[in-house]
Amino acid sequence: MTDFNTTDFTNPSTFILQGIPGLEAAHIWISIPFCTVYTIAILGNFTILFLVKMDPSLHAPMYYFLCLLAVTDLVLLTSTLPKMLSIFWFSAREISFSACLTQMYFIHCFSAVESGIFTAMALDRYAAICHPLRYSTFLTNPIVAKISLAVVLRGGMLALPYPILARQWPYCKTNIIPQPYCTHIAMVNLACADTRISSYYGLFVLFCVMGLDVIFITVSYIQILRVIFSLPTKDARLKTFRTCGSHLFVILAFYIPGLFISLLSRFGQNVPLHFHVLIANVYLLMPLVLNPIIYGVRTKQIRDRLFRFFTHEGA
Repeated sequence: MTDFNTTDFTNPSTFILQGIPGLEAAHIWISIPFCTVYTIAILGNFTILFLVKMDPSLHAPMYYFLCLLAVTDLVLLTSTLPKMLSIFWFSAREISFSACLTQMYFIHCFSAVESGIFTAMALDRYAAICHPLRYSTFLTNPIVAKISLAVVLRGGMLALPYPILARQWPYCKTNIIPQPYCTHIAMVNLACADTRISSYYGLFVLFCVMGLDVIFITVSYIQILRVIFSLPTKDARLKTFRTCGSHLFVILAFYIPGLFISLLSRFGQNVPLHFHVLIANVYLLMPLVLNPIIYGVRTKQIRDRLFRFFTHEGA
């Protein structure tokens, strides 16, 4: 068995992912909801990709962004959940230094991409509701492709300094990471070096991604709500609001847990470590399983297409 020495080494080649600290005895039971989330999210996101590909009526900007969101969710799932489940089931806690940096990059990169996709979706809803006559000429396929590329490049470029900086630090405190995956803040806490540049950069990325995206989404929905409330009848207002209801739900599922974690990390010093880790896991994984469920249940076009697929197959 590996000797988990926490002090007498320098720059270890492997790190130990602790899983849920303090709840190691319950890892098997904890794995059940995680495995359920993994299965539902995989099936749900692949179903959305399949339906959009097969139905020409879904070849529209909103559904292209939804497909990009599904691909992003699948990348985040496959970069975190298999390793987490191997920790819970087989106590396979070791991860190489390079694998840890790679996982950290994918988590931060595609979390930023997901936030950017929500912003792009807000732009889509703004154009569709506030400027319906110009919608088809404004959000053309080339424009959608350029927006999608910009969102992916932004996430990739902003996350790139994280592994570059982390690779240069010496590590002499411990090789134990008290959570089931590698993140920037976890590596910062293990480093025996001045990490202020990395911490300041993390705040810069938080503002550039979450801050600017939330501002843009908020402004978009203020304009959308102004248009909705100016409609003459209640039925027209409800019908228009339903077209952006799914987007609002997934935005809340993505940003509210992040705000809660931010407050918890600053004011929850007396909160047990395992609670911090569980909440962080919920923040990472909850949107990945809720996105396909919310869009599948609340989006009429996807729901109808799925119903037609099963009834046709049944016939």
